[in-house]
Amino acid sequence: MKTFRHIGTQQIHLEATDSTNNRAAEFAHDPANAGLVISADVQTQGRGQHGRVWHSQPGTNVLLSVLLFPPEELRKPAVLTALASVAVAETVSELTRQEPSIKWPNDVLVAGKKIAGILIESGVKKPSTQYFVAGIGLNVNQTSADFQAHGLPDATSLHQLTDRSFEVALVTRLLVQKLDEGYELARNGQIAKLESQWTTRLGIQGHNVTVEFMNADESDGRLRSMSFEHLEIESTNGEVRWLRPEEVRHIRSKSV
Repeated sequence: MKTFRHIGTQQIHLEATDSTNNRAAEFAHDPANAGLVISADVQTQGRGQHGRVWHSQPGTNVLLSVLLFPPEELRKPAVLTALASVAVAETVSELTRQEPSIKWPNDVLVAGKKIAGILIESGVKKPSTQYFVAGIGLNVNQTSADFQAHGLPDATSLHQLTDRSFEVALVTRLLVQKLDEGYELARNGQIAKLESQWTTRLGIQGHNVTVEFMNADESDGRLRSMSFEHLEIESTNGEVRWLRPEEVRHIRSKSV
């Protein structure tokens, strides 16, 4: 059994909590808690991107948050979202033999249906100590009837993809292992590998896209290149615009 080097060296599992992100943030007063994983059977106030509420039945999904004090070069929401989404995608791929994609900025899809969501939050406990919490919800044992009952026709789960049930604790361990391996690579200067995995699973580079900004304005163009630093968008009149990932709320591909 592999040991954890950074993420997962400390783990706390709760039967129920309002939000694992909230619980992880409570430990941010001490950088010695870096890599702490808080998981739960159920969340009563799970959060999604842009304030959405995230629901889950008890004991059916992976619900976890990771507390991080990353080095300066990794202190970017795009990098940490990529770290989490790639780890989720690799976990799903290993368990289902299907290849997930990433939907900007924080959803993991299989065959166009959402199987996981990610939420990165940050704060400062001391003037010089910035922390990040990466929250992940991965659908494990829901059935199509579960999704229909909650009005989620575009969701899927490991169970639906394989027609079998999974032990949530084992899926959690595999996911934490993937997170730890990815974080180790990024810390060791191999951030370009993570960036490549992220852009490949996004699958929108070179496509005609609609970019939605944080203020809800939209712009169409061709996504010429993308990285953790910037997106390069060429409009129909040939004008090139450089955007930081933090400026972009959604990207929708217009390619057929």
